[in-house]
Amino acid sequence: MDSECLQHLLTEEERAAFDRDGFIVVENALPDTMVRDLNKAVDRIEGEVDFIGKDDIFLELIDWPTVFPKVFGILGWNIHIYHTVALSRPPDTEEKRRQKARLPWHQDSDRVNADVAPGPTMRISLKVGYLLTDLTKKGHGNQLFIPGSHLKRELEWPSDGVSNPKGVYTLQAPAGSAVLFEQRIWHTGSPNLSNITRRTLYYGYSYRWFHPRDERTVSHYMERSDPIRRQLLGAKTKSLGLTSPQPADVPLRTWMAEHLGEEAVVDKYTRLVGGLSVSFARNPDDHYAVRV
Repeated sequence: MDSECLQHLLTEEERAAFDRDGFIVVENALPDTMVRDLNKAVDRIEGEVDFIGKDDIFLELIDWPTVFPKVFGILGWNIHIYHTVALSRPPDTEEKRRQKARLPWHQDSDRVNADVAPGPTMRISLKVGYLLTDLTKKGHGNQLFIPGSHLKRELEWPSDGVSNPKGVYTLQAPAGSAVLFEQRIWHTGSPNLSNITRRTLYYGYSYRWFHPRDERTVSHYMERSDPIRRQLLGAKTKSLGLTSPQPADVPLRTWMAEHLGEEAVVDKYTRLVGGLSVSFARNPDDHYAVRV
């Protein structure tokens, strides 16, 4: 994996913003030449879903150095690509512009959020959206988010059946920017009142035990990919390695330990024990160290 990743690690400010809002924006994630070449590649492919195996250039983005460090900074090392979508939003027709209906607000991954027990759901995945068209102005099919809505199971919807909820954030960023957002956040596209087609490439990352939404037609990439890319493309030693991974299953963990230190790959979570907040850290030898 490109060592340039070390220059773009998730900052504490970005981590705090992602935890608070459910998304962050990275401007200048892609150079203009890459945006141009990606647009040409989108012209060559058919279909929107599971596009990654349809052109070699799409493979380059799965560990893109300005963005991927923020992905593993948020989700950790036991991750893979579970879903890709090449979304093109043409200008709205006159008929569509006249329609009066609420935008299709949603959380990603459908039943993942509906089937779990009551209360806030878990962060299981996130998407990276690479903007291939300029969205610095509103009215271009910009993506909308409700900051902080990832911490709520339900939203308060205006009773008129048309208006958006309160506190909507409109994504406005130039082509080449990337937006990272988790599956729990409520979001939607917005009307495209411009004369251009809005294009965004979405790469979905999840924990390896979460079943992919795509067929992942990427076997032709495996032999020429490095170990970390193979992990992201779904390689595993056996099915048990999805929930109890061995080093061969997760070379990203080894890379992070070597470049960022063992502390970067120790599992951390908090439990309430006897009224005290206790932090458990899972060590590489599979024993738990307890820190009160």
